[in-house]
Amino acid sequence: MTHLICRVHDFQIVGRHTLYIVFDDGSDRTIDFGPVLGGELFGPLQDLSLFDQVRVDPEVHTLVWPNGADFDPATLHDWPRHADALARQARSWNPAPAILDRLDATTNAQTIERQ
Repeated sequence: MTHLICRVHDFQIVGRHTLYIVFDDGSDRTIDFGPVLGGELFGPLQDLSLFDQVRVDPEVHTLVWPNGADFDPATLHDWPRHADALARQARSWNPAPAILDRLDATTNAQTIERQ
């Protein structure tokens, strides 16, 4: 079994929690990180002011954030193979946001009905 060695060359923020990433092999990928932002390390990245502080680390050649969060560049490169498992893992770390979203939607609907 071989492990792909690749490096993040560059990126652009293209949307909410979404990055366009260019790799050293010339390939590129657009990734919506929203579904995997759960748990102690990645959960804080739900805050766009922190998420948007992403940079490419010059030593490890991957995306890093000021809170210590990062992703293996091979995982980023092959994101479609890993995205579902990462999202499931994130939900297991932090199931509360989905519940809170439903409560917020209910509260907002009740507020609208009262107006």
